[in-house]
Amino acid sequence: MQAVRSKDTGPELQIRRWLHAHGYRFRLHRKDLPGSPDLVFPGRGKIIFIHGCFWHGHDCRRGQRTPKTNTAYWSAKIIRNRERDTAATASLEAAGWRVLTIWECGLRDQEALWSQVTAFLD
Repeated sequence: MQAVRSKDTGPELQIRRWLHAHGYRFRLHRKDLPGSPDLVFPGRGKIIFIHGCFWHGHDCRRGQRTPKTNTAYWSAKIIRNRERDTAATASLEAAGWRVLTIWECGLRDQEALWSQVTAFLD
């Protein structure tokens, strides 16, 4: 569990590099906002969360895997993570932010991902 990071993950770094190269500027991990969003665009009023499929219980193949050991604990943890993510998104939207969640599996189709992100930010 020590090796699992919540910041500066591979998918997050990949998206940050692309955004910066295309002229988008952002703030990282604002602790004063619900859910401590991965990327915050204050001038645009937009937020991007970058979620790992397994840890946040996505409905793709990787997100639906169940651990072989300590199954009850991990299932409950992933459910709590999903509930926390939903509450954070609702709270941010109620405060006037627009929120986009990017899933780890979405990085496979780069063109679709970048068009989605560009459409969201512009």
